[in-house]
Amino acid sequence: MKLRQKFIFLALTPLIVALIAIALFVRHQAGTLAQQQRDTIQQAYLASKEAELKHYISLAARSVAHLYKSGKRDAATMDEAKRILSSLSYGDDGYFFVYDFQGNALMHPRQPELVGRNLWELRDARGEPTIQRLIARARAGGGLQRYSWAKPSSNKTAPKLGYVIPMADWGWMMGTGIYLDDVDAALAKIDAQQSRHIQSTMQWIAAVAILSALAVAVSGLALNISESRVADAKLRVLAQRVVESQEQERSRLSRDLHDGISQWLVSIKLQIEAGIIRLHGDAGQQQAAYASFEKTASQLNDVLAEVRRISHDLRPAILDDLGLAAALDHLAEEFTQHSAVPVHFVQRGSTDGLPDVANTVLFRIAQEALTNIERHAGARRIAIELARAGRRVTLTVSDDGVGFDSAHVASHPRRGIGLRNMTERMVAIGGELDIVSTPSGTRVKASVNTTT
Repeated sequence: MKLRQKFIFLALTPLIVALIAIALFVRHQAGTLAQQQRDTIQQAYLASKEAELKHYISLAARSVAHLYKSGKRDAATMDEAKRILSSLSYGDDGYFFVYDFQGNALMHPRQPELVGRNLWELRDARGEPTIQRLIARARAGGGLQRYSWAKPSSNKTAPKLGYVIPMADWGWMMGTGIYLDDVDAALAKIDAQQSRHIQSTMQWIAAVAILSALAVAVSGLALNISESRVADAKLRVLAQRVVESQEQERSRLSRDLHDGISQWLVSIKLQIEAGIIRLHGDAGQQQAAYASFEKTASQLNDVLAEVRRISHDLRPAILDDLGLAAALDHLAEEFTQHSAVPVHFVQRGSTDGLPDVANTVLFRIAQEALTNIERHAGARRIAIELARAGRRVTLTVSDDGVGFDSAHVASHPRRGIGLRNMTERMVAIGGELDIVSTPSGTRVKASVNTTT
């Protein structure tokens, strides 16, 4: 092997090994992030389903409360209660059912052939006693119960999350449930999207690897210190792309969760429908209807606030619309409101010329710093300063808390993850991060150059 070929081989081998290691590392990190995001979305979906069920069952109970609390146990009263419950529905497969504690089906609007039958011994495909478990849950005071049941719209058995309550005076178990196959379908779609993102990232890495190998082969003996700097620059670009990919994924997740909130509004729809029914009743029922409408309006405000909160946490629109300074000022106001710790924000100079990714990184640094202060510092006052000197933009977050041992936190394998994340974000955009902590307070200072 000629000397020139040896130099090329020695230059290519470490480069290829490093790129393969980076690819494996990025793939592992992307897979971990994808799994975490999937778990978060799954928890959010299930939490929304559970909240829906509680709203539905509460609405149904209120719809027949005037009959149940009347003290009457005659057939006419109970039949009227069944009629009201059977008229309540939501979506294509949302309905209410009633059984007695012996397992007899008393009301089932979507499967009327079950009414009058004793289903105590009914079991699912795994041999689990479905009705027995629901009744046991009701006897224990009511609550959530998972089981399998035929979906009316497709006549196929699907996993279902049910919520039952006892109506002990009548010997009833009343309940409803939401089918979870749509959750599985949504998660499958998310898995496919994440898989495409990971595959795209791998293709970018492969492209960078091929181009880098060709550049090294062409340059041959020209490997020197400048080549090392070029390689470092490429790694920074690659890390920046990973950061940009994460932010794009957060933006997409923000939109998905925003769309999913609409399902919560179904419960408000049902309350309105119940209120309309009560408007045709006596004066007491009409008064209850107006109270129900007032509560519905309050719940609408709560839902809208929750939509804004989730969307803002994932990707604040104000950062894109009004810029970094306005976003930091809004962040300071929000933190002051929910933590009762005053945050003073001041801006000195313009931040024009900062790339979008730099704006995002500085905003995330401020978020992470405030989170750490809230969890660990015990501060009574916090200050955020965004200043520009020449082409240098500096973000400073300081507090008067108890401080921490930065060397100990940095060396601890399970602590300091937030600080390391902040450092890695700044390195990815060519910035600098300086953290000084004493028993009288902590200062986090992040600096980056503008393009103009």
